[in-house]
Amino acid sequence: MDDVDRKILAELQQDGRLTVTELAARVRLSVSPCHRRLRELERSGAIQGYRAVVDAAALGLNFEALVFVSMRQEDRETVAEFERAVSELEHVLDAQRLFGEPDYLLRVATADLAAFQRLYDERLATLPGVQRLTSTLVMKHVVQDRPLPAARG
Repeated sequence: MDDVDRKILAELQQDGRLTVTELAARVRLSVSPCHRRLRELERSGAIQGYRAVVDAAALGLNFEALVFVSMRQEDRETVAEFERAVSELEHVLDAQRLFGEPDYLLRVATADLAAFQRLYDERLATLPGVQRLTSTLVMKHVVQDRPLPAARG
């Protein structure tokens, strides 16, 4: 990946709806080489997809919590079952496995506190291998959906 590829990625992170012509102009390439580079970035997986960034409140998701999960068991089978079950919960927006304690961090969005409590009691607390759940509520987002930096090496 060279500097031109990094510029293409930076531009698309700012506006994923750019046409190839607009993108080419912004990165100072002609359309054909820009299109070839774009397709190669997609093929290699550097670009994993395109999507709209939607306001959660517009969907009635006005409540967000971070849930820390400590596992009772961490054998391969239990971990796989837990991760499969978490991936099926539509209100879990992000799930990360961590080193140390706790074992997982989940970002959850629901309509309100009552909906969160139902999700917590009926789904999260019953996930395979869970020993303890600890939650904290999100007051506000300070940095959200920031484009990735153009790191080198």
